[in-house]
Amino acid sequence: MLTLFLPLFLVFLLLGLPIVFGLVAAPGILLWLNGQERDIVLLYRNVYNGMDSFPLMAIPFFMLAGELMNRAGITLRLVEFAQAMIGHLRGGLAHVNILSSMLFAGLSGSAVADVSALGSMLIPAMEKQGYTRRFAAAVTAASSIIGPIIPPSGIMIIYAYVMGESVAALFLAGIVPGILIGLALMGIVWWVADKENLPLATRRASWGERGQASLKAFWPLLTPVIIMGGILGGIFTPTEASAIAVGYAFFIGLFVLRTLKLNEIPDVLTRAGMTSAVVLLLVGAAMAFKTVASLSHTPEMLADIILGLSENPLVLLFLINILLFIVGMFLDAGPAIIILGPILGPIFTQMGVDSVHFAIIMAVNLTVGLLTPPMGLVLFVTSSVSGLRVETIARATLPFLAAEIAVIFLITYFPALCLTIPRLAGFVD
Repeated sequence: MLTLFLPLFLVFLLLGLPIVFGLVAAPGILLWLNGQERDIVLLYRNVYNGMDSFPLMAIPFFMLAGELMNRAGITLRLVEFAQAMIGHLRGGLAHVNILSSMLFAGLSGSAVADVSALGSMLIPAMEKQGYTRRFAAAVTAASSIIGPIIPPSGIMIIYAYVMGESVAALFLAGIVPGILIGLALMGIVWWVADKENLPLATRRASWGERGQASLKAFWPLLTPVIIMGGILGGIFTPTEASAIAVGYAFFIGLFVLRTLKLNEIPDVLTRAGMTSAVVLLLVGAAMAFKTVASLSHTPEMLADIILGLSENPLVLLFLINILLFIVGMFLDAGPAIIILGPILGPIFTQMGVDSVHFAIIMAVNLTVGLLTPPMGLVLFVTSSVSGLRVETIARATLPFLAAEIAVIFLITYFPALCLTIPRLAGFVD
């Protein structure tokens, strides 16, 4: 009977119950019906234990750093830098939108933060230049997916916490896939620009203007260098790096750029605290959910089913990609990683797939799920920012979604795209 907790959880999701409540209610109800009251206490205790982790402290710190950077007007500097570099192309502002997301990913590591920060600025700007609001919203939503892939990344911190992987190795492995997604999206924009005659290119910036834009963006762009340099150099741990990122963002916002005001700090802390609370509650609830999954022997049952489908790892990788894509439609990336990572990771590791490679496949696939209905969080945030219906944005993102799926299969069957940089850094054999 206990194995019914997963179907019951899906029923709760379809009824519109918030994910965090569904994750604890479904197993809790079945434990009660099964007469396992003692395990119910264990279930809800694990909600707290799942959050009580030093590595997970990096998540709220990175979110606070991103919030400080955004409030200090650093987002605008990144956009101006991107505009100076590639804004002269046909469909240039769409390219700027994508490049800005790639740059912003190195500061926040959050797709939602990307949509909120860049969408409110670039969607109106693109519409004013002649793009349709529908296309502008689609580009913004699709490019925000890069946020959790290029380091720092909250979901990779969660994966490392659950599976015992190196955070630095996952961060390094995410660089190339993140860049590939950005280039793929730019390819779609280039194709659409030629086909639909997108607005003409703006004036090409002079080298002096590019230099000035680079100087303005220098301090923000130094953030990922400090984070990754410190981690790889053994100067500080990923959690300590997140705290340093907060201190750095506060320092440059308040004293270097002087665009951050002291009276804005309480609001920044409140917003970062609310966002962090949502993520950490999801993590805690997912850890409790995973406990019941272990009690019901569901991982072993699923492993037997998966291995019974085929003995060829290439075929199984294809099928798992399909499964993860479907899961991403209904479940947020963090809880999905906590629930499915311990089930799927060991299976593919035993079949010879590198653990870091599989981590990236899973993280990228579930992140792209943020862009898919019915539960795609990025679609809802973009809808709020743009004022368009979720269905309208979802249809407009289809070409971009196809490009992102193509990248997923590319990194799946060509492991070197993920593993070369971690291997050169000594994290992968």
